[in-house]
Amino acid sequence: MAQWTSAVGPAQLARQLQAQRPRSAVPGTRKPPAYRALADGIRLLVLEGRVPVAARLPAERELALALSVSRTTVAAAYEALRAEGFLESRRGAGSWTAVPAGNPLPARGLEPLPPEALGSMIDLGCAALPAPEPWLTRGVQGALEELPPYAHTHGDYPAGLPTLRQMLADRYTARGIPTMPEQIMVTTGAMGAMDAICHLFAGRGERIAVESPSYANILQLMREAGARLVPVAMSEGLGSWDMGRWRQVLRDAAPRLAYVVADFHNPTGALADEDQRRQLVEAARSAGTVLVVDETMAELHLDDLDGLEMPRPVCAFDPAGSTVLTVGSASKAFWAGMRIGWVRAAPDVIRSLVAARAYADLGTPVLEQLGVNWLMRTGGWEEAVALRREQARENRDALVAAVRRELPEWEFWVPRGGLTLWARTGGLSGSRLAEAGERVGVRVPSGPRFGVDGAFEGFVRLPFTVGGAVADEAAARLAAAARLVESGAAGGGAEPPRSFVA
Repeated sequence: MAQWTSAVGPAQLARQLQAQRPRSAVPGTRKPPAYRALADGIRLLVLEGRVPVAARLPAERELALALSVSRTTVAAAYEALRAEGFLESRRGAGSWTAVPAGNPLPARGLEPLPPEALGSMIDLGCAALPAPEPWLTRGVQGALEELPPYAHTHGDYPAGLPTLRQMLADRYTARGIPTMPEQIMVTTGAMGAMDAICHLFAGRGERIAVESPSYANILQLMREAGARLVPVAMSEGLGSWDMGRWRQVLRDAAPRLAYVVADFHNPTGALADEDQRRQLVEAARSAGTVLVVDETMAELHLDDLDGLEMPRPVCAFDPAGSTVLTVGSASKAFWAGMRIGWVRAAPDVIRSLVAARAYADLGTPVLEQLGVNWLMRTGGWEEAVALRREQARENRDALVAAVRRELPEWEFWVPRGGLTLWARTGGLSGSRLAEAGERVGVRVPSGPRFGVDGAFEGFVRLPFTVGGAVADEAAARLAAAARLVESGAAGGGAEPPRSFVA
C-alpha cells in the first residue's frame, strides 16, 4: 500500500518551483549545481507547506520533461532529498515527501504564563484580547438576575439552554440562513464543538482534510483523536484557498471530514470569497465529505471590504444541510474566558451529537449561557464586538508598523480581519526564534505548530493582542531574538511535544 495521501503533478510542481524567487548568491561563492538547486527548491516547498508532507512526487522522467532538464538532474535531486530525510521511496509505489525525524525542532511549550512573569514577558502566544468592559460585567449581572428559575432544575442541558438555542437560530436566520433551534447545540467553546464532531464523524484512522497552515489546537485535537490529517496548501500568496488543490485532495484522498476557517483564517487571516465557498461545498458533496466550517473569527472584520459586504456563510451554499457543519464561538469575538461555542447542523446530526455528549461533558455551564444570551438579546453583544474590532484594528496597525521597522526583511500579507499575522521570517528558523524569544522576553509560536508534520519552519504567528508602546517593544525583542538566531547564539534544545496555543 502506498504511503502517500495526495499527489503533485509534474506541471504543478514545475510551476511552483519556477515561481520561487531566486536566492541571492553569497559573494565569492559558486552557483550550486542544477540538482542541488532543484533539491533545495523542493525542500523549501515542503518546509513552507506548499507541497504537503506525504505527497507523491512525479516520476523522474515526468518532472525532467516538465522542467526541461535531464533525468539525471532530477534523479540526483531526489537522491539528495532522500539522504536528507525529505523524501521516501519504495519500488512500485514511487516517492513521497517527508520531514526528517526530529527536524525542524519544535518551539518551546506555550503554557499560560505564571502571574509573576506577566510584567516581564510579552506574550504573543494567545490570539485573544482582554475582556471588553463594561460588557462582561453587565452580561454576568444580567445572567445572575435570570439564574433563579434554572437553579431549581438539575442544570444539565446537553443541547444547550432553549433560550440560547433559539437566540442563535434567530441570528443565523437574520443572516439569510433559515435555522430552527433544533439545528443548534451549545458547546463548551469551539474546541468542545470540534471534539464532539471528531468523535462522531472521524473514528481512529479516518482521514481529515485541513488547510495548511491551520489552527494549531484543532490540529492537535484531531491527532489525539487518531485522525490521519491530509494537508491542503493555501494559495501561493496565502491570501485564499487553492480550489484546484481542494478538489484534488477531496477526490483522491476521500477524507471523512474537512476542516476550514473561511472567515479570517487562523493563522493567515485569509477570507474566502463566495465563489470559493460554493465550489468547496460542491466538491465536498461530490466526495461524500462532511465539511466543518469554523466561524470563530467571522465577526472580526477590521476594514471596510471595499464597500462590499462579508461573503455569505458557507452553509448558505448547502440548503439541504447534508454537507456543512458550522462551528461558532464567543471566545474570539467577545472573550476567551467566556467558554461558549455552538454547532449548527441538520437536526438529525444535532441529535446524534447530543446523544454522544452524555459520555463527555454532559453540558455547558448555565451561567455563561445566560450571559451570552443576555448580551445578544440586549444589543450588548454588537457593542462589545464593535469595541473588539476597534481594539484589534489599532493593535494590528501598530504591530505591522513596528515589525516593518524592526524586521524589514520579514514578509507578510496584512489581513483585513481576524486576530493574527502570519510572517515569513527572512529565512530564519521559526522554532529557533521562539526559543530565543523566551530568552529576551517575548513569547511567540513558531510556524510548525500550524502545519502538519513539520511544515512552515520559516514562519511565526503574531497576534493583534498588543498595541502602542508594547507593540514597539515586542517587535524590538523579536529583532533581538532574530539577531541571536543569526549569530548562532540561540540554543537547540527540544521541547515537550504538547503545548497550548490559543
